[in-house]
Amino acid sequence: MDGTVAAVRLAEGAPLSSTLDATDPEDWLSLDAAVRGAARYRSRFVPEWQQSARDLTRLGESRLAFALCHHDGRIRHEAVRRSARHPALLPLIVIRCTDWAGQVRECARELLSEVLDVDAAVALAPLILRVGRRSRGAFGVEVLREALLRASRERLAALLSSPDRVVRRFTYRLAVDSRLLRPAELARAAVQDEDSLIQDLCATAALAALHDEGAYEDVMQPLLTARNPRTRSAGVTALRRAGRPEQAESFLGDRSALVRACARYVVRRHGGDPVAWYRERCATPYDFGVPPGAVIGLAECGDRADAGLLRPLLAHPVAGVRARAVAGLRALDCTDAEALRPLLDDSAAGVVRETAVALLPSAKELPADWLMERIGPEQPRHVRLAAFRLLVARDGVVALRAAVTLLEDPDVKLRTWAGQSVQGWHPSPGERYGDVDVGELLDRSRHLFSDHVLRRRKWEAGVGG
Repeated sequence: MDGTVAAVRLAEGAPLSSTLDATDPEDWLSLDAAVRGAARYRSRFVPEWQQSARDLTRLGESRLAFALCHHDGRIRHEAVRRSARHPALLPLIVIRCTDWAGQVRECARELLSEVLDVDAAVALAPLILRVGRRSRGAFGVEVLREALLRASRERLAALLSSPDRVVRRFTYRLAVDSRLLRPAELARAAVQDEDSLIQDLCATAALAALHDEGAYEDVMQPLLTARNPRTRSAGVTALRRAGRPEQAESFLGDRSALVRACARYVVRRHGGDPVAWYRERCATPYDFGVPPGAVIGLAECGDRADAGLLRPLLAHPVAGVRARAVAGLRALDCTDAEALRPLLDDSAAGVVRETAVALLPSAKELPADWLMERIGPEQPRHVRLAAFRLLVARDGVVALRAAVTLLEDPDVKLRTWAGQSVQGWHPSPGERYGDVDVGELLDRSRHLFSDHVLRRRKWEAGVGG
């Protein structure tokens, strides 16, 4: 709920449970900011304060919540002292632990230390960690740490699986530092959690603990089969330390460049030759069932002479192999525009994308009419996108003509891209000055320009106003 609305309702005595979501830390922080920051809402409480003669004993839970956020430090201090009997107000006590007023802050910290048990710590962890970012927030984080160290594995598991990333990171750091999780549990966390920081933290901790405890299968197998490349690469690198460097060879053709690099390191340290492994598979792709990663792997560690092994793979029946062959030739700086041109009509979008990237430096050498045919509505979408990318790279009147052609295209991406290309178009050096076609094309796209900008573009192209 909006903090301002919650402040008004509390000032009027509305029940706390119906005023905000007690499980949402942002609701508590918004309430505190609204009550203390909006002067027009302070007056709603002042008469009550004066009437009670500086005694908050007659105030209910809602008014105490309002008092805990009040701009007057004396009111906040007294409200903290009266809040021990109201567990629902503990989130506001957490916030007051960072109060700028020393007396309020110390009173709140003393109360928090007394009442924060394990259950409350689990419930308040998201709020404590957000408040912990403040300049005086370290106290609450330390109290939370001490409480969680006393937590059962079941209570800790609730935080390790929390949807709040900040909470999960804190709890995993605590678990790693205090050795609360077994290596196999850390390995599973590295595989299952979506947060890259937690993946790295748990993978590193699992492998470090593996050295001490020796539970190889329970740790290495999850890491080596993880979907995340960073986690998988950590497992591959650890194969050498685990005394199983020969297993790294099977990762030389991994789909991830990071994993391939780690595998090459381990293989080389074991006395192997990754380049020879790649060459053997690319030279006889149908014997080994060459993985796409092996094709690009050869380009990553081979030399220009290896382009001869990659060119035949441009016709391989597996789309991934064709795409990596194109990428490999580009990496080796051995692209041949004539040899790659047919792949712009490939049925696989990944192959066409790689081909377009490889052909970009040669875009001006490609026939303009041939490219224009491929942006027609009858062509597959991935072919149209690639052809237009190459036409835009040509600049000049060719790029302008292609963009204007697509201004009313039914494909939203192409239409938007075409409009942006027209708006950013300028005559290229060496273009024929005063080309009548340019004037006609700009007139067809006048709805994209102001009158001033349109006249400017025409003036640049030498086609009048």
